[in-house]
Amino acid sequence: MEAPPDNDVLWARALHFRHHDGSPALQGVSLGVREGEILAVSGPHGSGKTTLLRCLSGLVRPQDGEVWFNSAPVHTMGPLKRERLRRDRFGWIDPAPVLVPELNAWENAALPLMLRGTGRRRARTAALEWLERLDVGAKARRRPHELQQAERQRVCIARALAVAPAVLFADEPTAPLHRADRAHVLRTLTTAARSHGITVLLATHDAQTAALADRTVSLLDGRRVRTVHLPPVAEATGANGATGAREAPGASGASSGTEGRAACSLSA
Repeated sequence: MEAPPDNDVLWARALHFRHHDGSPALQGVSLGVREGEILAVSGPHGSGKTTLLRCLSGLVRPQDGEVWFNSAPVHTMGPLKRERLRRDRFGWIDPAPVLVPELNAWENAALPLMLRGTGRRRARTAALEWLERLDVGAKARRRPHELQQAERQRVCIARALAVAPAVLFADEPTAPLHRADRAHVLRTLTTAARSHGITVLLATHDAQTAALADRTVSLLDGRRVRTVHLPPVAEATGANGATGAREAPGASGASSGTEGRAACSLSA
């Protein structure tokens, strides 16, 4: 068993995972995440983004492969140890807001802190701070059914940030938000991560969201995708010196003779 590099807070090697119906979700994915880095995991729906985050966070165990957090082997931990790890060191944001209906907004945001043993007053202060930063401070005493879906999602984001996690896993965190709201929430999320030294794994299929990250890992059909830019293809020249391909009528002469190419490779 090989220990991860010292500068990686999260490290995974050759992760494999299959759904209950036998279909592959991850097929040999390896990656490292540096401390304080914002890493976007991009790809279309069904590419394995959520499964990768669930394996890295200890929500599920990979069926093969290794996951390390700060040199601790997450893949060999039992359920209780992984649960404590998620409670004490990790934060999680789902694509859809999930709140306790009996609690108001600030109580929902403070709940993980109180479960850690933080006093009610201190937990309330931290929760209210993040609710204000996410523009839902005025709704702090409202129950979830009194909030709009976008407001409920902001409460969920405040809940994840209030605990100051070492690693924040954000699975399409702005999916329920209107486009006008997404930029503000993402700026708050990334600014908080950088100022507090939080490592972020951000699953998204949106290129603009991925562009906010320090680095992007792309998935397709459960494998990492590496895009290779190939050199232009020159037109074939016949024996008499004439080019073998004709320029379409009205096409620009500047584009004659070359054709841009790109290819992608799937890593095992």
